[in-house]
Amino acid sequence: MLNRKTEQLLTNCITENKQNIYRLAYSYVKNKEDALDIVQDSIYKAMTSIEHLKDESVVRSWFFRIVVNTSLDFLRKHKKIYPMDQERLELYAHGAVDEYMDIDLVRTLDDLPPKYRDVIILRYFEDMKIEEVAEVLHDNVNTVKTRLYQALKLLRVKLKDRRSSND
Repeated sequence: MLNRKTEQLLTNCITENKQNIYRLAYSYVKNKEDALDIVQDSIYKAMTSIEHLKDESVVRSWFFRIVVNTSLDFLRKHKKIYPMDQERLELYAHGAVDEYMDIDLVRTLDDLPPKYRDVIILRYFEDMKIEEVAEVLHDNVNTVKTRLYQALKLLRVKLKDRRSSND
């Protein structure tokens, strides 16, 4: 009976947070199809290991942790990048090059070490409380606060450097 109740809680959590879950996966892989695959794999992993969940009150952070770990696993598995020569690249290029006016924040976030990027993404992009971020990352609250402070400081410096080099 407990298993059925927990499965329903997980299903509700996934349904209520589906956009946040997708956005979290996408923030790691930067590709729609890969993000959807990660979400699907995460749901499968959660459903097959639901019996390991001891406390039903942490379903959301438990599932978000699965998404983060699945995303990191995906990145590790697909680490190989095959460079293309310029001629082949031009064959596959379609249309004009997209130009974005202000993508400094995205690039700067990508340049941050994962321990800082994870904290920023979960806190500000997923709107989680510090305590929830700590649960998802399996860190204590003070560590998360310190990393958040350091990450914001790094972001500020890097954004300032990027903007001054663009002028």
